[in-house]
Amino acid sequence: MNNIYDALRESHRIQRSLCRKLLLSRPHTQRRIALFTDLRIELAAHAAAEERYLYAPILMDDMGLNSSRHALHEHHEMDELVEKLQKADTSGRGWLPMARKLSETVHHHLREEEKKFFQVSGKILTRTQKQQLARQYRRDYARMQKALRAA
Repeated sequence: MNNIYDALRESHRIQRSLCRKLLLSRPHTQRRIALFTDLRIELAAHAAAEERYLYAPILMDDMGLNSSRHALHEHHEMDELVEKLQKADTSGRGWLPMARKLSETVHHHLREEEKKFFQVSGKILTRTQKQQLARQYRRDYARMQKALRAA
């Protein structure tokens, strides 16, 4: 049976792939814009569902408080970078270094989450909770993807 960590790793794979493709994309192309849009939506849908269905329950436990706060802070950093990139010209000189910074931040966050946060939260959640949270996360993630694409 799938658990919350399996569900999150699926999105993590997508995020890593989109970051790689974005950094390899050429300026002045629709592909770069489309890749950035896909990454922006992926990050936002994932973060919203993850915060609701993993971070929130872990925040309620003293053992998970610091790691949840740290992860939320990193989500905020990524949101700010995405916002700056949205305002910048995709073919401008500063865009690629900013995109590289976003990619590095995403990769750092995913690595830390998979190596540290999953272990801490795994001690807090029961097997049943992990399965229930996976279902709730997947449902909200799909809903957010759809809503963000329509916006």
